[in-house]
Amino acid sequence: MTTNTMTTVPTTKPVIVISSPLESEQVARIRAACGDRAEVIHEPDLLPTPRYAGDHNGAKWNMTSDQLARWAALRAKADILFDFDLVDAANMPTNAPRLRWVQATSAGIGEFLKRTGLDQSDIIFTTASGVHARPLAEFAMLGMLHFFRDVPGLERIKAAKHWERYTVRGLDGARVLIVGLGSVGRAIADDAAHFGMDVWGTRRSQGAEMPRGVTRLVAHSEIREALSQVDALVLACPLTEDTRLLIDLPEISALKPGAVIVNVSRGQVINEAGLIEALKSGHVRGAALDVFEVEPLPADSPMWDLPNVIISPHSASTVAAENGRIVDIFIDNFERFLAGKPLRNQFERNRGY
Repeated sequence: MTTNTMTTVPTTKPVIVISSPLESEQVARIRAACGDRAEVIHEPDLLPTPRYAGDHNGAKWNMTSDQLARWAALRAKADILFDFDLVDAANMPTNAPRLRWVQATSAGIGEFLKRTGLDQSDIIFTTASGVHARPLAEFAMLGMLHFFRDVPGLERIKAAKHWERYTVRGLDGARVLIVGLGSVGRAIADDAAHFGMDVWGTRRSQGAEMPRGVTRLVAHSEIREALSQVDALVLACPLTEDTRLLIDLPEISALKPGAVIVNVSRGQVINEAGLIEALKSGHVRGAALDVFEVEPLPADSPMWDLPNVIISPHSASTVAAENGRIVDIFIDNFERFLAGKPLRNQFERNRGY
């Protein structure tokens, strides 16, 4: 998503500070792209150690007083941050008075900006929208295939060493409703259509061109009625005040018996307690969940013990190529920033994403 908001052409060489873990080869790409047009600062010893590829928070670490002072000095001179300040994000407007633009490493930053009050600042935020579309589409298809091809049944007969032929529903001819047709939802719709599914979708703007693979656009006011006619529900929308508890108890009850749910949105989009009961009763056949109301998922959550739930620890979007793709966006946006052009994936405060 690119907005029409123009940036002001910088009059001095901007200072870019890398503020979350990033591989040295990706930092080198940023430096090569910026050349002598910007000062790029990367101090790995002032950042946490990543636990896996694409980890933007790293393991917990305690900075010494000297390190905190060094970081404060770097932060104060930054015009651009690659990711949020991990030390004190909420106070970036004060701690980084020159800061004009933050390139986030996540697509869904609306709740974070609202919680920290950063949505009221003058800082420009750009997201990683689009980077996670393919990985999340893979997870959505994995979840639907798991239940539509009855992988749990295969596991049972294997454990019992029992040979018996069987029949499954399969994806071909099944109908899926995808809530949210942004980059993630469109990728899922494309994949689902290739598997022969009848794809319905919802989105905020109804007037735009029909996304590839989608056969019907469903208005938000029609979701409850549509749920009785679909075999699978995929949640891929941003969390906003309009989508919080969009799938509440009445919507869960309206679901076609035996439907499958995939959630790659946010846990707060669906009533989790109601989902658990529907999974226990079999009204919902199975769920593939990457997000939950409370994260990390508490050890006493019934979800852990439900055999018809796939649990992903909010990691379905993370693949080894992630940082390179985010750097692609950042480099493109740096050129736009220097030219005073609208930035790609700019966060829109009025929409919340």
